[in-house]
Amino acid sequence: MSQRPPAPPSLAELREEIDRIDEGMHRLLMQRGDIIDRLIQVKQTQEVGSAFRPAREADMMRRLVQRHRGILPLDTVESIWRVIISTFTYVQAPFSVHADVSLGESAMRDSARFHFGFTVPYVAHFSAAAAVEAVAKSKGDLALVSAVSSRIPWWTTLEAVGAPKIIARLPFVERADHPAALPVFVVSRVADSAMVTEVETWSVRVSGWNAEVAHALSPLAEIVAVPDTAFDGAALLVSIAGANRLEKIKLALIEAGASVRSTALVGSHATRYTVPPSGSAK
Repeated sequence: MSQRPPAPPSLAELREEIDRIDEGMHRLLMQRGDIIDRLIQVKQTQEVGSAFRPAREADMMRRLVQRHRGILPLDTVESIWRVIISTFTYVQAPFSVHADVSLGESAMRDSARFHFGFTVPYVAHFSAAAAVEAVAKSKGDLALVSAVSSRIPWWTTLEAVGAPKIIARLPFVERADHPAALPVFVVSRVADSAMVTEVETWSVRVSGWNAEVAHALSPLAEIVAVPDTAFDGAALLVSIAGANRLEKIKLALIEAGASVRSTALVGSHATRYTVPPSGSAK
């Protein structure tokens, strides 16, 4: 005689299971907080400035995408983890996020809130220079500045020894229809051991800048350019990866008819980690 299949669980039983999972998640978060409290004592984070660790965070977000599965949207999972990471970073060493909203406030605010949550104070500035200046005067604050366009060459202030540097590019994980897709540079001071150097960012000042030169450079690097009409040149922010990075850019500029007036390393960040439309990581 065949046995009847077991009866499906009732709604009440499923809800009780969800409640147990929720309680377990809360307990794990509190345990994470206990570890962070011990971490503060071990690292003495307050003495080294920002607790932001771009190399570790980029790696954490990549691993998150690689292991994710199921019906829960990746957007939700990423936003939850960003709030957890950023809030516990804030607990280690309180900081503010200074955002340049000169090119549009809503997209920049969405990026700041998605990546840093609501616990971290958000301060709006009406120029990139003002946001960077606020960070330069702080102990461990962050500045968020557009990574694709600019009205002024704000990055030249990062050339000086001891100045803040570009330490990350957001979002850490790029995909179609990302809820906070605005490309943003993060500027701050962090320990050298926390930096990720997969992509270097250089301040390059050139003479003889024109559309043809820009076209010649476009396949080699990501570039933000602010023309300088007084010297028939431009201030460039160049993001490049690979061996002999800067030398390739210099050679391309010379071959295109431009000349290099100066160069300075102003930061670095992780390479883009892109999720294809299908949702699987690559």
